Amino acid sequence: MKQTQIRNLHRDLGYFYIGLIISFAFSGLLMNHRDSWHPEKYTVETKVVSVSLPPEGQINEHFAENLGKSLGIDDKFRRHNIKKGVLKISYENHDVEIMLKNGIGEVVTFKKTPLISQTMKLHKNTSDWWIYYSDVFALSLITIAITGAIMIPAGKFTFARRGWKLAVAGILFPLLVLFVLN
Repeated sequence: MKQTQIRNLHRDLGYFYIGLIISFAFSGLLMNHRDSWHPEKYTVETKVVSVSLPPEGQINEHFAENLGKSLGIDDKFRRHNIKKGVLKISYENHDVEIMLKNGIGEVVTFKKTPLISQTMKLHKNTSDWWIYYSDVFALSLITIAITGAIMIPAGKFTFARRGWKLAVAGILFPLLVLFVLN
């Protein structure tokens, strides 16, 4: 491949994927910090509730769904679980947490954060067409990386003279994190 063809391929793939690269980078940053705050949604209201609960063994999906209705929650039921003495129920726009020992808890009402919520769906989308598109994107990123490494023809900043050292450092750093620091 000629030097101009390499540059053109690098440039055109970069232009074509610039929106997706920025979207993935942005939503990736947000997802990195999702344990500190939940970027996909924001709280609209929190209210304390007190309910009468049956024994833990009788709390099932049907009970959780009906409890939501009795608390005035009319959106889609997602799931429920019991951990460390707390009943947690998730709905489309509400989260419920109730302590089993006394039936006291709270209902949190939230809304999706505009734009951020939709952007983060890119990382979670599992539809067939999106998986194939993401595969092509991944291969294009590899192509962009390789063409970027080899498109400087001569001088002290070529891949052969300097770039390979930075590339090795860039490969070693995530491996260090994965295998040594985890």
